[in-house]
Amino acid sequence: FDMVRDTEIHIGGETTLDNGLTVGAHFELDADGNDSATSDESYVYFSGNWGRVNVGAESGAGYLLQVSAPAADSNIDGIAQYVSPFMTTGNLTAQAALDYNMADSAKNDKITYLSPVMSGFQLGVSYTPDTGMADDYTISLTDGTIQQYEEGYEIGVRYEGDFEEVGVVAGAGYSVIKEDGTTTTATDDQEMWNVGLDVDVAAFGIGAIYMEDNNGEAGTGATAGDTETMVVGADYTTGPFKIGVSYYNSEDKATSGVEYDRYTGGVVYEYGPGMSFRGSIQLLEQDNPTGTADADGTAILLGTQINF
Repeated sequence: FDMVRDTEIHIGGETTLDNGLTVGAHFELDADGNDSATSDESYVYFSGNWGRVNVGAESGAGYLLQVSAPAADSNIDGIAQYVSPFMTTGNLTAQAALDYNMADSAKNDKITYLSPVMSGFQLGVSYTPDTGMADDYTISLTDGTIQQYEEGYEIGVRYEGDFEEVGVVAGAGYSVIKEDGTTTTATDDQEMWNVGLDVDVAAFGIGAIYMEDNNGEAGTGATAGDTETMVVGADYTTGPFKIGVSYYNSEDKATSGVEYDRYTGGVVYEYGPGMSFRGSIQLLEQDNPTGTADADGTAILLGTQINF
């Protein structure tokens, strides 16, 4: 038994000039006990009938236009997992998040352009001059190599429309972080891509996404070091209630890789504007590499989300 939470303070403002240009700023602070009000996002933006430009510490186009699958509780089985009920115990490995957000460039300073929505389509591109706060982004690969990465590029596309009372949301994204070439071993640029589809018929919704991340690793075979993630979800909405289920699978193709299978079911009840009660149950199965016993876990969560 435990309590988990995620708290943020959002600050922002904007003004529209006589020429129609909207200028604004947005800041987010993590406000949980151990966060010390750490800045999570900090950027300015400019928008008009030509689209929108973000400049600063914010997620890129691949994430901003990403399509999500229906979820039992999007806080725990959505694109970004804000609270995780599982901790390290025995052979079960605690993860910061089991999710599928396109965030390899993180919220490092970048420039993003989002086009206006035209016939349901929207396009976005991002450029991150440096994927580290002050220097190159450094990761340790599974072969022990320390590799540095420099600038990053992202592109995302999204479509939303209706066909004969069937709602369709589809999208795809691709990102690459260029390695700086300082190592002598076989390493790659870090590349990530995703595709997603969500279909809604009356009160029912069903969707799926697939994402692949090469983790910056090269080797024998096209999938050496890759992490492959697939999510399928469905939901049903009636009045203030939404019932949802989802299946999450993530497999690390590296030699020391782990595979996760997570099954989630839950109910969300909207009891007021920006407020909801949430209840869910998760079953997690972890397939460990040969020589280490597999592990599993079960979690029941009850909670609320409050936005104001």
